[in-house]
Amino acid sequence: MKAIHLYSQSGPDQFVFEDAPKPQPGVGEVLIRVHATSVMWQEPTWPETWKTPAGIERQHPIPGHDVSGEVVEVEAGVTGIAVGEAIYALTEFWRDGAAAEYTVARATDVAPKPRTLGHLQAAGVPLVGLTAWQALFEHAGLTSGQSLLIHGAAGGVGSMAVQMAKWAGATVIATASAHNHAFLRTLGADEIIEYTTTRFEEVVHDVDLVLDTVGGETLERSWTVVKKGGMLISVASPPSTEQAKAHGVRSVWFIVEPNREQLIQIGNLIDTGQLRPITERVFPLSEASQAFEQARQGHTRGKIILRVENEE
Repeated sequence: MKAIHLYSQSGPDQFVFEDAPKPQPGVGEVLIRVHATSVMWQEPTWPETWKTPAGIERQHPIPGHDVSGEVVEVEAGVTGIAVGEAIYALTEFWRDGAAAEYTVARATDVAPKPRTLGHLQAAGVPLVGLTAWQALFEHAGLTSGQSLLIHGAAGGVGSMAVQMAKWAGATVIATASAHNHAFLRTLGADEIIEYTTTRFEEVVHDVDLVLDTVGGETLERSWTVVKKGGMLISVASPPSTEQAKAHGVRSVWFIVEPNREQLIQIGNLIDTGQLRPITERVFPLSEASQAFEQARQGHTRGKIILRVENEE
């Protein structure tokens, strides 16, 4: 099969499109013929990319842990999934990913693909959808009537979080550049702050939650906008526990985890028209290097997709 291998964390020869052995599923796993995956530009620098949970170094890993495709093999111990089923999933980060013609996933991580989406759209959902869901509902316990500020609201996680928060009945304040304001209003944002001309901490006060997808100075300036007892969640970098204590705010940094049941819930929201994935651009698998470079530049709407198989 053809696949993208990582040869380094950076550099001109970072991504190589070449032949690779077809993976073999084990007990409790399925083999997936990949139609599409998505790009997470930080992935080449993740420790999990280069080392197994047992500490074994991995040579030339395959990136891409979002997958949309078709189940072609089911191993022992798998129930509720059939050969030929259209699925989507977030796979474990230490595994070889879906920037390849075939990939392997635990059956417990695989969910039916939303019926209203093609594979190219579906491939952009699992990582950002699960990250937003787990941030808002697992960690923050967001409920109707609460307010939140979302940094990087037009990006992959941000655009999902805006829609999920509105579905939950929250008031959504978003930071974004001017050209994304109209777009974010279509997703349901109640207030949008142009972060290049307005300091958000001067106009936002006493929100129940800040969801930070940016990190750095943006994260550090966010403490004062959260009300006492509120929460600051970052998926970009760990918040300071000292700052959290000083401001009377709870803080969370987490790494998203695969979750079949949550993907089913997200798929239901998509199929009922309450949530829509946003795709910035689609590249063929052979142009993974260009796709990652565009993602690295930032300021994208939604996700960048790698097409492995043409849409049926």
